[in-house]
Amino acid sequence: MLIRQFFAQKKCVLSLEVFPPKTEPGWEKLQHLLREAKKMDPSFISITCSAGGSGTAGIPTSQVAAFVKNEVQIEPLTHITCVGSSEADLNDNLQHLMASGIRNIMCLRGDINPELPLHKDFLHASDLAAYIQKHYGCFGLSGACYPQHHPEAASLLEDVQNLKIKEEAGVTHLVSQLFFDNMHFYRFLNLARRAGITLPVSAGVMPIVKRSQIERTVSLSSASLPSEFTRMISRYQDDPASLYDAGIDYAVKQLRDLIEGGADGIHLYAMNDAAVAAKVYDGIRDLL
Repeated sequence: MLIRQFFAQKKCVLSLEVFPPKTEPGWEKLQHLLREAKKMDPSFISITCSAGGSGTAGIPTSQVAAFVKNEVQIEPLTHITCVGSSEADLNDNLQHLMASGIRNIMCLRGDINPELPLHKDFLHASDLAAYIQKHYGCFGLSGACYPQHHPEAASLLEDVQNLKIKEEAGVTHLVSQLFFDNMHFYRFLNLARRAGITLPVSAGVMPIVKRSQIERTVSLSSASLPSEFTRMISRYQDDPASLYDAGIDYAVKQLRDLIEGGADGIHLYAMNDAAVAAKVYDGIRDLL
């Protein structure tokens, strides 16, 4: 089933995101999470690129996607990046996905890693989407959006204009980068709708339950931290158990507000942690 179809059937679509582990024990842990995720009844599960974006380190993205599709029987959304794909690589990957019955792709530029070769056949996510749409019409295409604009964009308005290019290239659904202040999401969505972008948008939220997550998460996402969040971190940074509970509560409050505020979908960055995903779901299940 194509992901865009879920949004025609549900008022708010629930989805999760996981990443391919580097080790076999990590793969066993992820399989447990995916089986547990079945109880949450998400419409789809998004799978990021394999470690380093190379597609070769650790458990392949395609293997995780096939497990989600065939073993767990949930629709997978498989990430593909420009920086990790030559045209030949992309065609091989798409043929493999087609043979596996996987029909939904997240088109991304990807983070540039100076230690890995940089492919230049596709420079932007929109180039990737346009190519797939032209040569493989059977796939549903999703794209990323940034409530506080992409770090390389001059402004949020410029970023919104770039989304129109993605839409014209064949993208039919957007997933937002994580954020910690819902007002940023609502402002972004208002600008997007005013610009004529009608695609359904899944709002991305990541529970921060460990001190070690904070610096890395913020640096990767470029998300600003509202005062309520920073007060939570300051209060519990030396109390791991309390920070864990407070981080889940914060994410639940964010998600409840987004659902009640009319978000098309909510996208939980689960970080391969079954316990966190289950606790967050318990806090929002009555609204779903």
